[in-house]
Parts: sequence; structure tokens; C-alpha cells
Amino acid sequence: MTDTMTNPRQTTEHSVEIRNLDLSFGAVKVLRDLNLDIRDGEFLVLLGSSGCGKSTLLNCIAGLLEVTDGQIFIKGKNVTWAEPSARGIGMVFQSYALYPQMTVEGNLSFGLKNARVPRDEIKSRIKRAADILQIEPLLKRKPGALSGGQRQRVAIGRAMVRDVDVFLFDEPLSNLDAKLRADLRVELKRLHERLDNTMIYVTHDQIEAMTLADRIAIMKGGAIMQLGTPAEIYNRPQNLYVADFIGSPSMNFLRGTYRDGAVHGADMMVPMDGYAWAGDWPEGREVIFGIRPEHIVTGDRLPSVPVKTEARIDLVEPMGSDTLVYAQMDGRDVNIRMEGTAEVRPGDTVPVGFNPARASLFDPETEKRL
Repeated sequence: MTDTMTNPRQTTEHSVEIRNLDLSFGAVKVLRDLNLDIRDGEFLVLLGSSGCGKSTLLNCIAGLLEVTDGQIFIKGKNVTWAEPSARGIGMVFQSYALYPQMTVEGNLSFGLKNARVPRDEIKSRIKRAADILQIEPLLKRKPGALSGGQRQRVAIGRAMVRDVDVFLFDEPLSNLDAKLRADLRVELKRLHERLDNTMIYVTHDQIEAMTLADRIAIMKGGAIMQLGTPAEIYNRPQNLYVADFIGSPSMNFLRGTYRDGAVHGADMMVPMDGYAWAGDWPEGREVIFGIRPEHIVTGDRLPSVPVKTEARIDLVEPMGSDTLVYAQMDGRDVNIRMEGTAEVRPGDTVPVGFNPARASLFDPETEKRL
């Protein structure tokens, strides 16, 4: 997240810049002093649970909502009060928003005709979009004759033909089944690599965020909790909320006291050798120790980790390639992701281990990473 800027002069390396943005509905503040720079050609994902403000922020960028305070710049131009049509953006909605009485070709050309784009240029843009999205055989069909995935491709194509600098996606895959979502994620990634336009994508699905994004902005309560690459957010969550939100199952949290270079729990001691501190060492203070389910190892991998203990298994969920195990470790409930071939049963006590360098420590009061 960038610091507040008082100088309105903008740099060309950023495609979208948001400065001190506030949005309120009456007494309810939805966005709070939000600052964000989105690089030219970047795929940025706004991620968060329902009500966090991600779609509201997207609608502010699009010009569909009037902001209470702050400024929005697109390609260096202040568009805070500009009409949506003057912002150089193309938007793709969750509901497709296609005209049912028009053919695919008619849906693609409608906005261009209203903008009085020359006929030859319209044909050229439609052909280019149809080739990229592989919808050329569908051009004479109406939306009612298309599958959900085909309708979403048409909705993306309608944004593409506008030849804009910035694409905005508002949960475009939410209405599709799991396999089709996975297929279209790949298509969107390929589309971004081919077009190299700036794309801002809203989702509550962390798999979509992790697989699509160059950077992710995780939102809560109208503010950005962390902005970083998928690897940064996964490996070094900056606060307890991000650590708990990212990952499925989510990170395990154990309470203990830090002293003499180790976290002391109920039944185990974890030396924090190799841990990359983000703040002061909390000598003598209570801490929250976080470790992801996939970083707790068993079996042949145990000799490779410095900390070893035991876990008592409560429940086993075979997932094919993985086996999810719900267990007790150091007197706390934990999730462990084992290999799909793991032969474990409820009631078993198994040796487990982990590398503290892959863990995360948090301050219980501030909830910030230590």
C-alpha cells in the first residue's frame, strides 16, 4: 500500500492510482482512506469476504459510484468525477449482462455502434476478439443458445472490443461450475499475457486470486490489510487476518510464550532458529505461533525438519491426491495435510514435525506479524 500523496502529479508507470479514497453511505463508512497504485499491465486481484468493500472499490474505479472523498487517476488523468464512458475502462460482470434479443455479434458491436465507430473498424475489432476468445462459431447465436462459459467469453469480448487500457472484472466466474471455473481461469491468464492490459479482478475465491494475480490486495472493513505477490501473502502474512484468510485449510494457530529464542507451548518447545523476524523479539511475551497444514510433515519427511512432536488424530478426510487430517497437537486443534496414500485412522497418535523457519509469529494484541 502506498503512502498518502498530496501532490496530484501522476507517473505514467501506474495505470490506476487511488488517493485517500473514502466512500460512505450515510453514517456507514464503506471505504476508509484507501491508497493503491496499480502498475501498467498488472493483473491485480481484490480479495476478501462478502462486505469487505472489494466490489465497491471496483465500482468507484468504474465510475458507477460517486466517492465521498479522495481521487482516482487512470493513465495519469484525474477521472474522479468523469462518466464511466470517459474513463477508458471495460467491465465484465458476474451476471454476464448480455442483451438476450441480440446475437453474439450484436452484443459485441452494440457499444461500438453507439460510439459511432466506423463499420470496418467494428468488424476488425470483433474478429480480433472472437479469434482470441475462440467464439467465432458463436457469432450468429443468441445468448440463450450458449453455455455459461460461452456467455462469459462473450461478456469478456464485449469489454475487449472497446480497446481500453483497463479491464475490470467483478467476480466473473462465480456463476460457473468448478471445472468450468478452472478452465476459464486458464483462459483469463492466457488472455492477460496476450493483451498485456491492466486487469483488476474482484473475487472471494482465494484459488482464483493465487493463480491469476501478479499482486493481491486483501481487504477487510473497507481497508487493504496486505498488498503483495501471492508468494509474499502466502509465506509472510503481515497480520493474523491475512494468515487465517489465505490457505485451505487455513493456518494452524498455537499460543505460547517466547523466551530464550524459543516459543514454549503447553507440551513442546519450538526454537525459532532461521525465522525471519519482522519486528522486535518479544522476550517474555505471549505470542501466537502459526504453521500451515502442508508444512506439518510426517513419515519419511520427518528427519528433514528440526522440530518433532506428536499429534493425536480425530478425523480423516481422504481427498484423492491429499488426505486432510484433523488432530490434536500441543493441546490444540490442528489440521495436517498428508499425502493421499497416508494410512492413518482416528485415534492414532503419529509423530509429526515442522521447520520453524516456515512458521509465522503474531502479537496477540496488535495481531501484526513479529
